[in-house]
Amino acid sequence: MQDKLIRIGVFYDGNYFWQVSNYYAYSHARKKRLSIPGLHEFIRHQVAEEEGSDVRLCQIVDAHYFRGRLNAYDASQRGDMIFWDRVFDDVLMNEGVNTHYMPLKNTYDGQRQQEKGIDVWLALEAYEMAVYKKFNVIVLVASDGDYVPLIRKLNTLGTRVMVLSWDFEYTTDTGQRHVTRTSQDLLEEVTYPIAMHEIIDNRVRRNDPLINNLFVNTELKKPVSGKPVTAPVNVNDGEILSLKNGYGFIKYPPNNLFFHYSTLIDTDFNDLQVGDKVEFTIERGAEGQEIAKNVRIIAPDDSNNIGNTFESDDINHTDHDE
Repeated sequence: MQDKLIRIGVFYDGNYFWQVSNYYAYSHARKKRLSIPGLHEFIRHQVAEEEGSDVRLCQIVDAHYFRGRLNAYDASQRGDMIFWDRVFDDVLMNEGVNTHYMPLKNTYDGQRQQEKGIDVWLALEAYEMAVYKKFNVIVLVASDGDYVPLIRKLNTLGTRVMVLSWDFEYTTDTGQRHVTRTSQDLLEEVTYPIAMHEIIDNRVRRNDPLINNLFVNTELKKPVSGKPVTAPVNVNDGEILSLKNGYGFIKYPPNNLFFHYSTLIDTDFNDLQVGDKVEFTIERGAEGQEIAKNVRIIAPDDSNNIGNTFESDDINHTDHDE
């Protein structure tokens, strides 16, 4: 039994964490986002179990969140992105998590923006802090094999490494099925590999408060403003035909249009129902097919106001290479 304080440092690959949170909010049966305070409490208990220590002696002394982010102008063209980014920043700040953001970079073809250098920055900061702050355990919320060199360096310091990872599938905003799997090389290098998807879906722990507290109990709803975004784009109206795990189809003769939860404006995907009247713009997906974007529920008093304008949005975050 350990009788000294175990100092824990937590490092988030922010884009990966956001994907996982979206998966649980829109695709998983729980339909809730991950909770930062709940996750930190789980980490303390998991470290105590792995280290054979009292949970009171396992404390998170430092936490850092790394992510690429759109600039203010581009974010303002994506519905309520700035609002929700600020909400999440408040959550991180309240839990003492330090944020590290880098601007997204354009791809060579100029069609998309993606993260560049975030994993390198996370690795450098984690190693430097491990040297100077002498963490006993570093917890990585990540799945990318690019972090293997970091783990090997941490091993030379005698710092134990725990990785919280999730394996899951989801549908992208262009209708493609995406499979996320944790790098096997990463799992083989760490001291404590923790498969979170298996723990969460374990029927034996279904009513475990520690597991249930991993999820936000209530979702903050932003009031519908009814205000259009400025740039004029042709707006169409239709009806929700079907809803799946994080995506759905809009009835729009002669074809049914695919839409993704990430393109909703002023509403949450979990609030949608089949038959809801919506307005939307039509754009081309990655394979040239027509899809719906900037989808917004038509409130009863908006029924005569079809023609509000939206800003078209082509920017997508790219996923890490798993």
